[in-house]
Amino acid sequence: MKEYFKVTTRTIVATGLGAALFMLLFMYVKVPSPIPETSLQTAYGLGAFFAVLFGPIAGALIAFIGHALSDALQYGSPWWSWVIASGVCGFSYGLAYTKTGVEDGNFKGKSIVIFNIIQIVGNVIAWVIVAPVLDIIIYKEPVNLVFTQGIVAALMNSVTVAIIGTLLLVAYSATKTQKGSLDKE
Repeated sequence: MKEYFKVTTRTIVATGLGAALFMLLFMYVKVPSPIPETSLQTAYGLGAFFAVLFGPIAGALIAFIGHALSDALQYGSPWWSWVIASGVCGFSYGLAYTKTGVEDGNFKGKSIVIFNIIQIVGNVIAWVIVAPVLDIIIYKEPVNLVFTQGIVAALMNSVTVAIIGTLLLVAYSATKTQKGSLDKE
């Protein structure tokens, strides 16, 4: 359990780089949905990639900082309920940190399924529970609107992470040497 929360220089550097990339993708590479203020965000696929490689702390900070900076630059101030939900998402993606064989060059079949179950559950918690509840508490938003937005966000982010996150992790894993694949001569 300790390795989940280990913060090294490598983690800090990855967090800074990941947050900057997340922010740029969040601002410029998105597809609007018919639901107001809700878009298909490619940033979550990249955030999931970083979270699986560097753990839940890095994942939470990448999504939280990237989303907060994006909101601040685009709208003048962050929409905190959704920024917090992004952090929850990033944290949840990072729970796959030791559950996949990415660093061992073995991100296939079962690992892909485990990763996607974790990310879907994380998206549901963040967008169907955390974001709407905080919207109601902090901003006094209408209940039916925020839960509709949350459900759509959970679905779109789950699909984005399932496609982009999985492809990035498969590609990265392919660059790693599989455990036990080298023979001693």
